[in-house]
Parts: sequence; C-alpha cells; structure tokens
Amino acid sequence: MTEPSPDQASLRALTIRFTDAFNHDDLDGVMAMMAEDAVYEEFTGTVSRGKAAIRAAFEPQFRGDFGKMRFETEDLFAAATTGKALIRWVCRLETRRGPAAWRGLDILHVADGLVKQKLTYAKAKGPLLGDHPRDHGEA
Repeated sequence: MTEPSPDQASLRALTIRFTDAFNHDDLDGVMAMMAEDAVYEEFTGTVSRGKAAIRAAFEPQFRGDFGKMRFETEDLFAAATTGKALIRWVCRLETRRGPAAWRGLDILHVADGLVKQKLTYAKAKGPLLGDHPRDHGEA
C-alpha cells in the first residue's frame, strides 16, 4: 500500500523547492528530490531513466554549458489527489551571444515526497523532436 498523495500545500512547496534548486545551480539538491526510478523527459524528446541517467542529463546545464539559466514561475497548479504539479515558467538564459528566453512547463509526478517523473515541454521557433527520441538509463 502506498502513502496518500501529498496535500496541495506540500506538493506546491516541493515544486517550488525543486525549481529553486535549479535556480541556485544545486544539482545535488535537485537529485535529492528525485526518486531512484525517476523518469525525465526533455523537451527534445530525450528520455532519461533512473537517477544516474537523469544526473548525467542535467550536468551540462548545471556546469553552465548553455549559459546561465534561471526559471521564473508564471503559474503553478497542484493536484493533491493525483500527486501531480504543473509549473509554467520563463527560462531566462544569458549566453555569449546575449540574453535569450523561452516559455515552457514541467509536469511533475510526485509519490512519497519525491519526483517520479519530470515531463518538460517548451515553446520554440521550430520543431525540436526528431523521428526517434533517444532513451537513456534503466529500462
């Protein structure tokens, strides 16, 4: 038997802490909130399964390979009965070529106080999905 879904306030708080960890370049903090068998689906369609694969997928971002990234929350919805949260954000990016920004959202599936799935969607000027999204990590 699993524990009941977190209440709405707890789910919202976890979502905010999760986003704050990204904004503070705290990869260890992000990973502490991920379940061992978590799944991360990037906006490109790439899927990473398990904490080791997800950490590897996040490392370039946290190293600053894409520039300085910060996520500004625009909307946050939490459904305690399902353990799901949706956070809509603007990603502000500072690169060598100058500032950039785009909108996106994450759907988080939470169980037992940990993120089990992070599904990311983003607006872009062109299609980002190829014919065959890559799948990394545990099967």
